[in-house]
Amino acid sequence: MAVIIATVNMKGGVGKTTLSVNLATALARYHNKRVLVVDLDTQISATLSLMPPHDFAKIRKERRTLSYLVYKAVKPESKLPLTIQDIICRYVGTVKGLDLLPGDIDLYDEFLVSEMLHEKAVKEGEQDYIQVWNNFEKVLVKSILEPVLNEYDYIIMDCAPGYNLLTRSGIMASNFYLLPARPEPLSVVGIQLLERRIAKLKETHNVDNNSPNLKLLGIVFIMSGGLIGRYYNQVIQRVNEDFTPVQIFKTRIPLDVNVSKAVDSFLPVVLAFPNSSGSKALMKLTQEFLYKLQVYGSLYEASRTKMNLSKLD
Repeated sequence: MAVIIATVNMKGGVGKTTLSVNLATALARYHNKRVLVVDLDTQISATLSLMPPHDFAKIRKERRTLSYLVYKAVKPESKLPLTIQDIICRYVGTVKGLDLLPGDIDLYDEFLVSEMLHEKAVKEGEQDYIQVWNNFEKVLVKSILEPVLNEYDYIIMDCAPGYNLLTRSGIMASNFYLLPARPEPLSVVGIQLLERRIAKLKETHNVDNNSPNLKLLGIVFIMSGGLIGRYYNQVIQRVNEDFTPVQIFKTRIPLDVNVSKAVDSFLPVVLAFPNSSGSKALMKLTQEFLYKLQVYGSLYEASRTKMNLSKLD
């Protein structure tokens, strides 16, 4: 069953898409993993990093995007014929094992969601509308992905900045989340805000802190120009004070113009410019990613064994 990873930060422009699509591509291309990229952001940056605009325009005209599946979840009585298997784009970037669930510039209608949940609350005699909303939020993305969980090793979700319904639902569906950040003060604020929101989300949905799900896999620093020299050490120090060394990736992605050039070719930099400094760093990060998951898996198995032995006592 797939390990689900959410790439998320409250602040935009921190490199979420760069991290998501290049990590996914490196896993498929260089580690023979089956990977699905899910674009949960209405900016559709992940989608356009993996396919040209004219291809996206075609599938959008055919309604073969994530918005179709969200609508299907909001209006299950509509009995729409397409499934997630029909909508997933296979072998994007001509990479075997790399698939894409395309996003859309209009992913869902808030009015339709609110109307559906209100009707559901009335029908079920539920007085607490917030609880009905929370229950839907908890299962929305998870239910969409459920039919394909056994087809992939990893599902990597590029979440929108901020804290909308799909971002919250994506976080709730994930086993781990990645936190990309710039070495700038406002990026650190985005980290702090997200950690508070996730703590609140766990509380709202009764997620035990000892649960193997919804764990921070690590913070990834993606460099930017301008303020690095002035603020870099200050920012790193603040992050080191708030997080343990294991929660911070050692590999940092350097400032590299080839990352931007790759976007112009609608390919991840690890495909477009594999020998560039940015590409090499992202491939090294992929190895560290796999190592971290291996360590987490070992810790989880040890914890589960300990719990089972305590039950026997």
